[in-house]
Amino acid sequence: MLRAVQHSSMILPDQNIPVWGAALLLNSVLIAIAQRLPLLTRRGWVHAGILGTILWGCVGWRGWLAVVIYLVLGSLVTRLGFAQKQKQGLAEARGGRRGPANVWGSALTGTVIALLIGAGVGSSMLLLIGFAASFAAKLADTFGSEIGKRWGKTTVLITSLRRVPAGTEGAVSLEGTVASAAGSLLMTLVMAALSVLTSPTAMILVAGVGLIATLLESLLGALAQDKVNWLSNEIVNGLQTAWAAVLAMLIAAPLGLAG
Repeated sequence: MLRAVQHSSMILPDQNIPVWGAALLLNSVLIAIAQRLPLLTRRGWVHAGILGTILWGCVGWRGWLAVVIYLVLGSLVTRLGFAQKQKQGLAEARGGRRGPANVWGSALTGTVIALLIGAGVGSSMLLLIGFAASFAAKLADTFGSEIGKRWGKTTVLITSLRRVPAGTEGAVSLEGTVASAAGSLLMTLVMAALSVLTSPTAMILVAGVGLIATLLESLLGALAQDKVNWLSNEIVNGLQTAWAAVLAMLIAAPLGLAG
């Protein structure tokens, strides 16, 4: 059913109909069971099933599981101090449940990279570094935002360091920045534990890029998000994960991490 093919740091599945059929069946069953979990909206779960099928079919169970763990970690940190954030008007809508736009805002970059890997385009080792960096950056953003909004003592605008209320676009705090670094490192360790990343150099690179991409996202928020009508949070998230992936791959290539 599966032909084990060693691509860089993980075993990728052979791209055939049985693999995709198994991926679709597995994800459909899991999503049907998971509907009651307060992580996603009903439509969000449907889109998560599509995402999961693509990931399993293109990068195998390790890449799929890494993204499942990302979803769980992001949802858990969103619920930290949730009642207080609700009182302050800073809590995520729908009780913290994510919808389709949130799913793809977080995972579109990783999905595109997974499809490239599945199609055999380019260096799979290099692409997996970009894949890992996109999710490290997004978890860093989620950790920094959710913890910073609740426990950040002094919140300043990243462009001017002027004090602003928590939740302001482009605002950062020491506590939130430390949390971002922790989120990026945690996602990197998940990727390493699942053999998506095996090189210590790649791990350091991904963890560092995840934090840098989050700071750049805050900079974009401060400079443009309130001035450009179409620049929604989901689009900003997509941009953040995209430049994290591109930056990680651009740095990895001359370091000899492309395989």
